[in-house]
Amino acid sequence: MNKLDDFKAVEKIPGNLSRREFLKFCTGVAATLGLSSMAGVRIAEAATSGNRPPVIWLSGQECTGCSETLLRATHPTLESLILETISLDYHETLSVAAGHQAEAARQASMEANKGKYILVVEGATPMKDGGIYCKIGNKTMLDHVKESAEHAAAIVAVGSCSSWGGVAATSPNPTGAVGTPEVLPNKTVVSIPGCPPNPYNLLATILHLVTFKKLPALDDIGRPIFAYGRLIHENCERRPHFDAGRFAMEFGDEGHRKGWCLYKIGCKGPETYANCPSVLFGDVGSASWPVGTGHPCIGCTEQGVVFEKSIHELAKVENLTPPTLFPPIVEERGTGVTPASAAVAGGVVGAVVGAGAVIASKMGQEPATESDSD
Repeated sequence: MNKLDDFKAVEKIPGNLSRREFLKFCTGVAATLGLSSMAGVRIAEAATSGNRPPVIWLSGQECTGCSETLLRATHPTLESLILETISLDYHETLSVAAGHQAEAARQASMEANKGKYILVVEGATPMKDGGIYCKIGNKTMLDHVKESAEHAAAIVAVGSCSSWGGVAATSPNPTGAVGTPEVLPNKTVVSIPGCPPNPYNLLATILHLVTFKKLPALDDIGRPIFAYGRLIHENCERRPHFDAGRFAMEFGDEGHRKGWCLYKIGCKGPETYANCPSVLFGDVGSASWPVGTGHPCIGCTEQGVVFEKSIHELAKVENLTPPTLFPPIVEERGTGVTPASAAVAGGVVGAVVGAGAVIASKMGQEPATESDSD
């Protein structure tokens, strides 16, 4: 009997999913984490073990967009997630209790689950004047974060505001807003930036912790490498147009309508690390991410890009790898170069000239022209 047969003996499947659907979801989580399909079985077993990790979810200076994107997750649905996979013991938006009852429930959960609960922080934390610019239950957000982090098994900053301050920390930042890692400099904080972040990056991080009893590998600013290890530019469906020098020059022009690269109208994909092109949003098809719908990436996972660079500013190209293979140009007998081959040649020239212009501009030089080499 193999591992997949073992899994068939599991009785409890979250929500209304079939065994096949649930195992497919867990295998997808494993693939997102860069693990084998057998790791998907371990994730499935952990998710159905009945040992649900308690989650305390705090909300500071934010728009609730991170919670909203979690509400849109369908694999699993929100109700199966919070009732059967995790125990969402406190969330200001989703809690049934309110006021003193809600705060009492949070205190009781943290006391009963010391060293076991996961703390999720959504939104920035104001530091100026002792943090008085954001208060919940007559207590500052600053105090809530420090108190809740004291005995947490893991701390997750969800969204750009919680990761480094986001829009609340944009100049002039009158409240002294900062991200959760700055509030807790002596603790490991997993940052899942995005405005909003993809909910599956949060779910995969939690399931990794539940399954393997440790956090996934993180980069130097605390982001899970499985989600933020590659540039959007590397996996973007419009990348071939970038390599061929085909760019939309303004919204609604011919290039924009044909799906050409959006770099020239401000796409920040070349300097933004995230898995948006592969994971997508909303489970509604291949167009369900900004670039897929025709809007440039705004770099929402990168501090110093989103909220600070204007939409029209060109991205800093982190890598520039020209194509290594081009279709052959075949000359038909007696007719010269075919129209299709001429188009390919034009694309190649565009790519070379375009790449040369980018490199030259970064070096403060004028790009070379054909006449310069004569």
